[in-house]
Amino acid sequence: MTSIDRARLAELVQREQAAHADRNPVSRSLYADADHLFGRVPMTWMNKWSGGFPLYLDSAHGNRITDVDGHTYIDFSLGDTAAMAGHSPAPTVSALNRRAGDLGGITTMLPTADAEWVGAELTRRFGLPLWSFSLSATDANRWALRLARLATGRPKVLTFAYGYHGSVDETFAVLDADGATVNRPGNVAPQVAVSATTRAAEFNDLASVERALAHGDVAVVITEPALTNIGIVLPEPGFLAGLRRLCDTYGTLLLIDETHTISAGPGGCTTAWGLRPDIFVIGKAIGGGVPSGAYGITAELAERILADQEADIVDVGGVGGTLAGNALTSAAMRATLGEVLTDGAFATMLELGDRFAAGARSVIEQHQLPWSVSQLGARAEYRFAAPAPRTGTEAAGAADDQLEEYLHLYLSNRDVLITPFHNMALMCPVTSAADVDLHTELFAAAVAELVR
Repeated sequence: MTSIDRARLAELVQREQAAHADRNPVSRSLYADADHLFGRVPMTWMNKWSGGFPLYLDSAHGNRITDVDGHTYIDFSLGDTAAMAGHSPAPTVSALNRRAGDLGGITTMLPTADAEWVGAELTRRFGLPLWSFSLSATDANRWALRLARLATGRPKVLTFAYGYHGSVDETFAVLDADGATVNRPGNVAPQVAVSATTRAAEFNDLASVERALAHGDVAVVITEPALTNIGIVLPEPGFLAGLRRLCDTYGTLLLIDETHTISAGPGGCTTAWGLRPDIFVIGKAIGGGVPSGAYGITAELAERILADQEADIVDVGGVGGTLAGNALTSAAMRATLGEVLTDGAFATMLELGDRFAAGARSVIEQHQLPWSVSQLGARAEYRFAAPAPRTGTEAAGAADDQLEEYLHLYLSNRDVLITPFHNMALMCPVTSAADVDLHTELFAAAVAELVR
């Protein structure tokens, strides 16, 4: 296997940082002058972009972004799945214009017919019969966990180490060296120690799941079908089926969060792999870039929730928000699901995901690097480990910030963007084979410079 010369890598990073600063003077100036923004950006995670300052947006259409310095990029980041339909897809924009302009009424606290259409479409895709809406998957997860505790009468949640479900307090948990549940490193000022609300387990480790469930106090297991926000960690054969069996054995509900993993197909992993969640969460992608999310539940779970006459799920019981399910978001979800992220569009996106992964693998194999590529349908990532990590903890250990910065800057300085979080690339309905092949060409050039 080829080893990385860290001194050479440091030189390349410095070169690409200088190029980033030189070619983006307007973005650099806007960032320097943003004195009234915490961290100089609208949201502090925007500082994850490599190079010392983020690019500033001028316009975006399809899978192209143009920044304020006039550079146009092929975008494989796609809003970390939020723009999986592409930027400003025409059917979604048309629906937004009609709802906000011709019809009027963005938020009225009244339902529209669009919401039932969206609910029926989510049932067709994912199987759950009953749906409720939010403005993000974070809120959908937060509310769903409350309902799970209500239905079971149990206080705790089981989450997987380094899994991600938005800014949900209960899910920032990992295991320490002794197997105890502790706060995930970097967790910002939790209300209570996470061990008070949560039991953690390792993904792909059913024994750790059973140890946690055996306490009898876990209301719900919350998981993605594959971990994604620590880099893709795919489930091993039998793991998800075993997880379902353990939940059934111990009377625990199973929540599947497909906010990122919808890349596996129009019905996500749930349909592709025949999963049977009690609760299902989706967000980001279904609104075409408009803040949106939803959770679905089984009819049996709905009966258990409604059987509690004390819980206030209609007004101020901690479930729901005034803007959730608003008319504008409902129109966006209907147009995006009905006309953009269609079954046919996914067929092409999945083919391009295969092409992207194959191209990256060929470069890694050519140079005999100890890296790997993990793919989840239309989403693919290269990992700085071989074989690919099988748990969240292993994935966290495989991170290499310096390598990431080099590759990210090498690509962006040559007009290709991947997500600022790890090395994720996503295909959308208008991504082309030529776009994928350009990434492969640039990735090959970046690696060749690194290992020469």
